[in-house]
Amino acid sequence: MSPILIRALIIMFALLIVASITIRVMALRSPERDWTELRQRINTWWWIVIVFALAISTPRAISLTIFAIISFLALKEYLTLIPTRRTDHMPLLWAYIAIPIQYYWIGIEWYSMFLVFIPVYVFLFLPMRMVLIGNNKDFLHSASMLHWGVMTTVFAISHVAYLTVLPGKPETGPLLVIFLVVLTECNDIAQYLWGKSFGRIKVIPKVSPNKTLEGLVGGVITTMFLAWLLGGVLTPLSGWESVLVGLLIGVTGFIGDVVMSAVKRDIGVKDSGKLLPGHGGILDRLDSLIYTAPLFFHVLYYLHY
Repeated sequence: MSPILIRALIIMFALLIVASITIRVMALRSPERDWTELRQRINTWWWIVIVFALAISTPRAISLTIFAIISFLALKEYLTLIPTRRTDHMPLLWAYIAIPIQYYWIGIEWYSMFLVFIPVYVFLFLPMRMVLIGNNKDFLHSASMLHWGVMTTVFAISHVAYLTVLPGKPETGPLLVIFLVVLTECNDIAQYLWGKSFGRIKVIPKVSPNKTLEGLVGGVITTMFLAWLLGGVLTPLSGWESVLVGLLIGVTGFIGDVVMSAVKRDIGVKDSGKLLPGHGGILDRLDSLIYTAPLFFHVLYYLHY
């Protein structure tokens, strides 16, 4: 690994150490408050960062395999939550088959096919395969839920993997992944901390009653500052571009969180799964990335590639 990538990984883990120490200090200063959720978020982010660190520091084939496994686990978790028709076992199989194909396009750097494979070809193929079964009951409901799941858990998350193969120095892609993951992670934690400390005004009480305007604004400002601080080191972004990207990640990270909260409330579950004991499922921790990854990728690609 290059020296700058090693330094970036050290910074990423240093931020987690600071976050872990901060929550311990806050828990000691305000023992009457319940800090369990934030402690769980930070502990879970340790695992997420370790996985992403392995993904960006290994050869391309292994790296893409790790990202594909993440998409597989996320899709599997999603499909266990939604009601599916017993006759749709073959369309569900094809949804899983789309995962290695999508990451194959990334491996060979076929950008145009990467962009259209799931939104166009999978979108058209899955309903056609469902029609061949001959079951009309709840057809539209099943088709839309299946496609939405593939879009979020495979297409959206695969944008993180494509960052690793963008043109540039060998360390360019991994540094971009670090920038995205660190900002998304810090935005998640900062919004919780600001909301916990100063939150009064509820933003979307029916969907996520713990989300406050103070938490949102504080988290976004924190993320913009970190983006400005890290953008010139980890990315080709200029100072103002970094600030705007920080704004984008801060706002869309919040949106990804509340959108997945709405999905879980509609289904009637609190957590998406139990893959991360005590912390919920993989979708509970990747919900922000579902929004931040594709938007950051395309803004970056438009500005510099």
